[in-house]
Amino acid sequence: MQEDMVRKIRSNPAFEELKSKRASFGWILTILMMLAYYGYILLVAFNKEMLGQKLVPGGITSVGVPLGVGVIVFTIVLTWIYVRRANSEFDELSDKIKREAGK
Repeated sequence: MQEDMVRKIRSNPAFEELKSKRASFGWILTILMMLAYYGYILLVAFNKEMLGQKLVPGGITSVGVPLGVGVIVFTIVLTWIYVRRANSEFDELSDKIKREAGK
């Protein structure tokens, strides 16, 4: 019975659609995140002077601090975007696949 259910799910076109959409969306978010993180690290490695500049003359915070916080906030936003899409579109497709496999 279990193998029959697996076969039904794998042969369902909606399953292929779900796999494709999740994979491509995941790769897009991964690339965006890697660009943000590695971009920041490359700035730290090769442009310390820019990151070390003070935001305001005589201030204590440098340009690097808000950029680092920006990378963290960007991570949170990307996570929120993924969760929102997973809870709507991906879950709907999963439910459709389960219903069709249960027939």
